[in-house]
Order: sequence, then structure tokens, then C-alpha cells
Amino acid sequence: MSRPPRTALAVAVVAVVLLALPLAGLLWRAPWSEALDVLGRHEARQALRLSLVTSLAATAVAVVLGVPLAWVQARVDYPGRSLVRGLTTLPMVLPPVVGGVALLLALGRRGIAGEPLDALGIHLPFHLAGAVLAETFVAMPFLVLAVEGALRSVDPKLEEAARTLGASPWKVFRTVTLPLARPGIVAGAVLCWARALGEFGATITFAGNLPGETQTLPLFVYVRLEAGDTDAAIVLSLVLLAVSLAVLVGLRDRWIGVR
Repeated sequence: MSRPPRTALAVAVVAVVLLALPLAGLLWRAPWSEALDVLGRHEARQALRLSLVTSLAATAVAVVLGVPLAWVQARVDYPGRSLVRGLTTLPMVLPPVVGGVALLLALGRRGIAGEPLDALGIHLPFHLAGAVLAETFVAMPFLVLAVEGALRSVDPKLEEAARTLGASPWKVFRTVTLPLARPGIVAGAVLCWARALGEFGATITFAGNLPGETQTLPLFVYVRLEAGDTDAAIVLSLVLLAVSLAVLVGLRDRWIGVR
């Protein structure tokens, strides 16, 4: 349209202001002169290191589990597929705290699977592995949806051609399907990592907020804010904001192909 409606433009401006104003508030109140001191604190570096470790581990687990799940959803027609897709995407809309409670009831020491695991000496709640599991639970749907969409865009005739040439199903999946779906897998993995990096509710509920053990960067921001250390909370919030913005901009311009 050469001349878009003024009403639509006005409403769009209001929407942009609504989304941008909180971010502008962070930038306006940021103590730039103290940023290096805040980032140099031992507690902040420890929380950042834990965040990187847990988010990368959660992304690795999500890739191992989520790519086959996405392939099944995209290629196999079975009863109850819609229900499975709903369960797969449920963590995206489920309040994170509720997800943490559900993880406790399932994998806690008195949970459905937690009690047998506890008898085997496997303790997930309030441990580093619990933080990884909580982040995987919340973030894996982003990867599954991205990969499923990428797999659906792959022409099945290419896979059938490889099968007629004698390739085994695993070889077709490894040499044909995965390379063609690679942009979606990369995009899904990066989105999954960014979501895991910023996870708060499920982590604090299931893994706790133990400094040096399960206190990731979002939890550390919350602790600093509760303690009245607003400057540290703002600086570390900007770190998370910068990572999220870089991921979204990179995905939009490079992998998704929208200009």
C-alpha cells in the first residue's frame, strides 16, 4: 500500500512504545560507570558461568531429544499426534513456576519417578542437574517447533530418491534430511539456548537458588534486586537483554530469511 491508514500507523506506534519503553527505562537507569565493577564481582561471574553451563547443557539435551521428536511429528502419522504436539508446546504457555512444581511432583524425592531415582542415588532437585532439567523442560519446545517446521519444508521426494538408491533409513536421515533441515535446527537450538539462559521460575522452584550451585544469572538478578542493589540488577539485566536481542536479530536476518 502506497499510503497506509493513519489509524493503523498510530496503533502500531503505540504498540512499539509499549514494548520499547521498559527497555528504554533499563538503558536510562543503567549505571554505565559501574558496569565493569559489577561484572567483575565474583558472585556475578559465578552466576554467569553457571548460566552458560546449564543453558548449553540444556540445549544439548534438547537437541538430542527434540530433533527425533520433531522428525516423528513431521513424518509419522499416528493416533494422538495432536495431543502429543499439545503436550510438546505446553511448557511455552505454562507458567514457569507451575512447571517447576510439576517437576518437583514428578522427579522430587517423593515424586512419581523421583523416589526410584533417589533410591538409585540420583538426586535432581536442588542440584545442578535439576537446573539443567528445568531449563530443558521450558526451552525444548522452541527447538521442536522450529525443527518440525524445517522438516515439513523438506521435499520427501529427495528422501525417497535416496532410499531407492539403497540408502538405509538412518543414512537417509543423517545425509539427506538433517542437512536440508540444518537452518531450522540451528535456529531452534539458538532460540532454545536463549530461552534456557533466561529461565527463572522453573529453575528456582525445582533447583533452588543456591549460590555457586544452582544460582543462575536471572536468579542472581532477582537476589540483587531484593537486596536493594539496583545497579547490579540493572547491569546484569542488560547482559541478558543484549544476548536475547542479538539472538532475535541474528535469527531474523540470517536463518529465517526475513528482511
